[in-house]
Amino acid sequence: MNKRKIKKAKSAMKGYAFIGLNLIGVLIFWTVPMLFSFIISISKWDYSKGIKGIRIQGFSNYVEMWRDAWFRASLINNIVFTVSYVAVLIVLSFMVAYVLNEYVIGKKFVQLGLYLPYIVNIVAISAVWLALFSNNGPILNLLRKIGMENPPVFVSDLRWALPAIVLICIWQNLGYTVILFLSGMINVPRDLYEAAAIDGANGIARIWYVTIPMLSGTTFFIVITSIINSFKVFGLINLMTHGGPGTATTMLVYNIYRTAFQFGKLEFASAQGIVLLAIIFFITWIQFRIQKRNEA
Repeated sequence: MNKRKIKKAKSAMKGYAFIGLNLIGVLIFWTVPMLFSFIISISKWDYSKGIKGIRIQGFSNYVEMWRDAWFRASLINNIVFTVSYVAVLIVLSFMVAYVLNEYVIGKKFVQLGLYLPYIVNIVAISAVWLALFSNNGPILNLLRKIGMENPPVFVSDLRWALPAIVLICIWQNLGYTVILFLSGMINVPRDLYEAAAIDGANGIARIWYVTIPMLSGTTFFIVITSIINSFKVFGLINLMTHGGPGTATTMLVYNIYRTAFQFGKLEFASAQGIVLLAIIFFITWIQFRIQKRNEA
């Protein structure tokens, strides 16, 4: 009995040793900065005095934040971006994955082609799409040829700048999401489709009653990660639009960066960061509650 306990203890120690470095990394690079950001967000900081210049003053930074027009605009933009990006990405990637799984031969090559944008550097992606969307680029020239006299310069147009960013993000992440859906579809037992066909279910009914329920776990993972990633969009905004024109493409993370490093208001930026963290945690919690209820 003692030998068994000793073996279990040794096994547990090995496990702790494996995760120990990761836990230390999380503590140093996530927990401590998060706590420090919260302290700054409820403080007034005299930077000339260093750490000693921090004075707790309550939640006035949060009150100022909600009064700030740039923050409100960035929050609205991020919500619009998240809803449109996640909805279109989920539906489109599911459809592409289903077609690949059912009808395409040599799907590995198609997967590779779709996956390439996901691993390409964001700087290269921004440069390519800026060229495509430029006034003399192929997209606007094509629109002129088909009869549109004054097509919008998408990333410079108030109405079209945000949809253009949504389009680019969908293009970039479509391949990754398709591969996740395709992996789930491959593992769906064919017997279920045959049974549904015997019961008289057509193609759409088989998708609705067999494929979608069997992919609930995969869909849940994709929704969670896509929502979180949509609230972290920064690279494309910084490289392509700088939040413009006006506030048309200003997102929460870009506004935090702008507030902290362009205007030097670290307390104000920290308050926005804490709110962003709370939003992500709340959305994730809601999704987990829904998932558990569906599984019950």
